[in-house]
Amino acid sequence: MNGSFPTGGFGSGSPFGGFGGSNGAGGPASALFEAMDQVRKAFEPRPGGSTRMARGDVRAAVLSLLAEEPMHGYQIIREIEDRSGGTWKPSAGSVYPTLQLLADEGLVAAEEQNGRKTYSLTEAGRATADEADAPAPWEGNGNRESGRHVVLAKAGMDLAGAAAQVARTGSSAQADQAVEVLEDARRKLYAILAEG
Repeated sequence: MNGSFPTGGFGSGSPFGGFGGSNGAGGPASALFEAMDQVRKAFEPRPGGSTRMARGDVRAAVLSLLAEEPMHGYQIIREIEDRSGGTWKPSAGSVYPTLQLLADEGLVAAEEQNGRKTYSLTEAGRATADEADAPAPWEGNGNRESGRHVVLAKAGMDLAGAAAQVARTGSSAQADQAVEVLEDARRKLYAILAEG
């Protein structure tokens, strides 16, 4: 993680001081909280970073989703976010103009339902979507967080959340046990890399 972990391991000093236990400043619970907060931040999607997708990706994503079922614009945005594991949430300013462009090309038709426009593919749009060889943008190799990376990031954030909970509410003994578990997990992860 670019050297963001404390060099002395999880048990080294921390500015959070005695978080969740009676060890005082620099106790295992405070160091655990700091380290796991850094892990959580390392896995968070970075706005405007590598998760930014190209204009053609929005078009491909819209066609891919509408090939499954008709949707309104907000549904499309939410589905893209869900399927990319939260790493890509296109703005309304990119989705709605794309929908309009696709409608102008005769690939998408809009129908008013309950005060909302619902978009569906026309026959020409379905043919275009069927001809597309590439996987959906959230499945592509160009998306750093796609596939296995999404699963790994979620597991890392879940672990960080559990460790932070121990740091906040656990006793000193529980924090010490958590540090041992995390140190063991770190060693095992590096051992996995060493095998490859």
